[in-house]
Order: sequence, then structure tokens, then C-alpha cells
Amino acid sequence: MTDRTFDPTAWLEAYRDAFAPVHKAQQDGLKTLERFARFQYAVAGDYLESSLAQLQAAVSSKSPAEYLGKQTELGTRLGEKVSGRVHELISLSNEMQGNFAQAANETAARTARKVVAA
Repeated sequence: MTDRTFDPTAWLEAYRDAFAPVHKAQQDGLKTLERFARFQYAVAGDYLESSLAQLQAAVSSKSPAEYLGKQTELGTRLGEKVSGRVHELISLSNEMQGNFAQAANETAARTARKVVAA
């Protein structure tokens, strides 16, 4: 019977290798969550700004025609901002999908190398 000494370095290295993909996925997930929260905050800011501008237009308009003109202008500006935010959300989504696919491919390649080495 062979006596092996306990090697904590080897154990920790195996632990790091096994859970490295999970750790990376958690980090990427939290970064994505933060970016999405910032995106939502920016969208809420756009709507708040638009609401305040509409209120100011309602208070400062002298005639119904002037009010409708300002409302049209404000609606157009908000539409442009929302359109830009939609494009931003699409790019954020594409980045998230790309990061996830890259992480999955790296994990699969690492696992395949370990299986071949074993």
C-alpha cells in the first residue's frame, strides 16, 4: 500500500480549474446585469426628461396650435431617443450572446483537452 501525502496546492489547483468557468460566467453575468441596469436608468431618464418638457410646453403655450406644435416636436425627439435606445439594447444583447458563446466554447475546449490528457 502506498502512502500519499496530502498536497493542498494540487487540490486547490484542481478546484480552480474545475470552477474557473463558473467564476467567469458569474463575473460576466454581473457585468451584464450592471450594464442592463444602467441602460434602464438611462431610458427612465429619457422618459422623465420628456415628461418634464411636455409639462413645460403645456404651461408655456399660449394657443392650442402652439401647444400641438411643441407636442409634435417633443414626440419626435422622444421617438428618436427611444429608437437609439433600442439599437443600444440590441447591441447589448448581441454582446451578451457573443460572450456566452465564447465562454461555452472555451469551456468545451478546456474539457476536451482534459479528457484527452486523461
